[in-house]
Amino acid sequence: MPEPEPFEPLESYGEEGRAIASTGAGGASDLATAEAETLEQRPSVDAAEEAAGGPEGAGPDKKARSLWSDAWHDLRRNPVFIISGLIILFLVVISIWPSLIASGDPLDCDLSKAQEGSQPGHPFGFNGQGCDVYTRTVYGARTSVSVGVLATLGVAILGSILGGLAGFFGGAWDGFLSRITDVFFAIPVVLGGLVLLSVVTSSTVWPVIGFMVLLGWPQISRIARGSVITAKQHDYVQAARALGASNSRMMLRHITPNAVAPVIVVATIALGTYISLEATLSYLGVGLKPPTVSWGIDISSASPYIRNAPHMLLWPAGALAITVLAFIMLGDAVRDALDPKLR
Repeated sequence: MPEPEPFEPLESYGEEGRAIASTGAGGASDLATAEAETLEQRPSVDAAEEAAGGPEGAGPDKKARSLWSDAWHDLRRNPVFIISGLIILFLVVISIWPSLIASGDPLDCDLSKAQEGSQPGHPFGFNGQGCDVYTRTVYGARTSVSVGVLATLGVAILGSILGGLAGFFGGAWDGFLSRITDVFFAIPVVLGGLVLLSVVTSSTVWPVIGFMVLLGWPQISRIARGSVITAKQHDYVQAARALGASNSRMMLRHITPNAVAPVIVVATIALGTYISLEATLSYLGVGLKPPTVSWGIDISSASPYIRNAPHMLLWPAGALAITVLAFIMLGDAVRDALDPKLR
């Protein structure tokens, strides 16, 4: 009669043996079934991860993308961003170097050619003073874009600082700032411009920029306040506070980088609005004043002759519309890329 084989404990078979020993005889059958299903599914999962370059599309040597890198990855594939970005790049170039595409002087006028149409060397014709409309349209981009960019920077900086401090500290400062913003929101922008700028005699761009900053910062302030309030409730901010981080360190290192995205989106869209506002105020006669070259001034001077010489109004108005549309499209593309709800 053969001798029975010596008994080996299940623990000697490793993790599977210990699992079977802990679950009993019925558990061994269940464990074997689960292991078989896992082995059947593993090749497909591994193949999918290999095809994607690793889990969630990240290769073994690649790091997880941040919000900004992920947004840039989406923006590069967005045709709206590409088209608007090229238009804005062209506007910036001709604002800095208008002589690249316009060799004339925007203030060089000949009354004998007043209201004349397109001619060789003057594709857009002449305005009521005999000035070249093409040259004035090109040089007008410098003024309009400069006003829009400087006003947006001033609004974004002032509004972000005031709103960020109110959202971070709260209390009486938050309540006081909220009431101040309510007062500014109650002021109609165009009516406020007519009242405040009507007493200004300077023909420079600074009074117009100052007016836009004065009435524009409450919008950015509220956006920054809400974004900071949301960011400071995150766990990493609470952890930094528990570790003894100062208020300035938490604000600059932890809250600001994660709260600035909404401000950038709103400021980008507002830039086009400020360019349009400058043209509106100049059209009404309280914004920029001659001899400054501006699209709003040219539209205002051409409006009485719209029937006899529509080209005088068409080209500066078209340039203004394209510029404002480009910045609004850029802001929409940036918003879509930075908004996690749209992913």
